[in-house]
Amino acid sequence: MRTPLSWLAGRYSLGARSVRLAALGSVVASIAIIVTGGIVRVTGSGLGCTDWPMCTGETLAPTAEMGVHGAIEFGNRLLTGALCAVVGWVIITARLQEKPMPAVLRGGWAQFWIVVLNAVVGGVTVWMRLSPYIVAAHFLAATLLLTAAVYTWHAAYADADTHAGVDGAAGGAAARLRSLSAALVAVTALLIVVGTLATGSGPHAGDSSDVPRMPFDWTAVTVVHGVLAGAVLVLAGALLSALPREQGFGAARRKAAAFLAVLLGQGVVGLVQSLTALPSLVVMLHLLGSALVWTGVLQVHFTLKRACFAPSDPLGGAPRPRARDAATHA
Repeated sequence: MRTPLSWLAGRYSLGARSVRLAALGSVVASIAIIVTGGIVRVTGSGLGCTDWPMCTGETLAPTAEMGVHGAIEFGNRLLTGALCAVVGWVIITARLQEKPMPAVLRGGWAQFWIVVLNAVVGGVTVWMRLSPYIVAAHFLAATLLLTAAVYTWHAAYADADTHAGVDGAAGGAAARLRSLSAALVAVTALLIVVGTLATGSGPHAGDSSDVPRMPFDWTAVTVVHGVLAGAVLVLAGALLSALPREQGFGAARRKAAAFLAVLLGQGVVGLVQSLTALPSLVVMLHLLGSALVWTGVLQVHFTLKRACFAPSDPLGGAPRPRARDAATHA
């Protein structure tokens, strides 16, 4: 069946650079939606708009009487519209490539549906008057969106140059690297989930009214969060040490080293906020750091996965080595 995109694809084409920039834009927009959601919470603007999808029962936008809290909450909602536009541009640029980019298209459409999911969860958050469990789900949905965006960003390079890459690692070494990378992603994900429990137990409820908090001991949850951060640090160091120094793994080593640096910075910010009674600005920096940490660990994982495995022969034969390191672009 003919669609507007298929009609356009038959008449126009865009270069690979366009889809790469669009995919990068979706990563930036996904991080921005996480950060602005945090701004809503730490400024107590979570109920700045008292209803959803309308801001009030009668108006789409906030009224002057709602003040700055209404403006902040409504601004966060408007950013969702901008995010939809960015994701739409990812889909369009991927569809208008001369060489098909199926992984990028899948990633773009996944982002679209996750944006819809996140908007619905955001509405439920308002309806449930900032239940800390729904707020945590809202953050995790935004993190899921970031996951899809990073995958799409990586796929924009892999799809654009399917015959480029690196020699795969030997079987035993590849299995060890793959296991370390998977463990690193899993423990980082657990770290983020426990972070939502610390947030839900802490003082920043998202509104100036008396919003109930999660019934956990904040100090105990924070200690568990710190232990998990230490485990992530150890796993990241072990992975960096295990990565071969051959040219084909240069991108993976650089990204693992960058991830370690971001993780250490995030640890310092987390320690400062715990010792200084969670000041709003430091909480925001920690939230930004969590998005950067998750982006970093996914970049390490996807880059390493590509470095370990060459594409299969088109006729179904054994994987064949690839000549150059295109992973350095992703």
